[in-house]
Amino acid sequence: MTNFLRAAGVLAVSLLLSACLITPGKFESTLDIRADRSFAFTYKGEILASDIGNGLGEGLGSDSDDSLDDGTAKEQPSVLPIAITDAPKKGADEEQFDADSDADQSDDARMQGIAAALMKEKGFRSARYMGDNRFEIDYAISGRLTHSFLFPFNSDAQIVLPFVVVELRGDDRVRMKAPGYSSSYDKSKGPMGGSSDKAAQALDGVFTLTTDAEIVAQNQEDGAQTTPQGKRIVWKVTSFTSEAPTATLRVKP
Repeated sequence: MTNFLRAAGVLAVSLLLSACLITPGKFESTLDIRADRSFAFTYKGEILASDIGNGLGEGLGSDSDDSLDDGTAKEQPSVLPIAITDAPKKGADEEQFDADSDADQSDDARMQGIAAALMKEKGFRSARYMGDNRFEIDYAISGRLTHSFLFPFNSDAQIVLPFVVVELRGDDRVRMKAPGYSSSYDKSKGPMGGSSDKAAQALDGVFTLTTDAEIVAQNQEDGAQTTPQGKRIVWKVTSFTSEAPTATLRVKP
């Protein structure tokens, strides 16, 4: 279990230069964990994507000092000038418009590629790119907790920082933590800085945990409600939710 999470973390770090930081928008999410270790998880709603690769080249491996250790100047990459004599010369405004248009098309194509990569993963019933770095997701999966579970994590889509993590703790305990469903996830900043106020303000959802296992600990102040299926804990999640939903359950060894 620990090795699995460590490997996921290493892969996440290796993807930072080209990956997407994704954060929840409006959503409904459920997690059901039974005492026999069977589980079911759903996420339906928005996911917002922010490119955390842009600008990281300057922050990693470069600084304001352009000299080597011996005081000599660092060699700068050479650029070969290309002259296009047949094309009419464009003004600065036209060139900027073309550059912005190309960037928008490139970003759109990348987001469409992320949606396509997600649809190849088991559990994604739909993953649609809606424009403006926003996806509509319908995800559902079930199984047995013989190992840790993370959502979302997809190496093809280069997604990092999962919303929900379920860890096995010893022989008979399971800990659930949902850092993505809180402001502690720091949706206003990427791992290397950079702001995204829009993503920070978009968090608006409901996360429900149901279980027939013994609840060892949980951090919802209203506590667990009794239902025919066992206990239910509901977290209302907004941009003001500072503490990640967390619960520890005792399950069968």
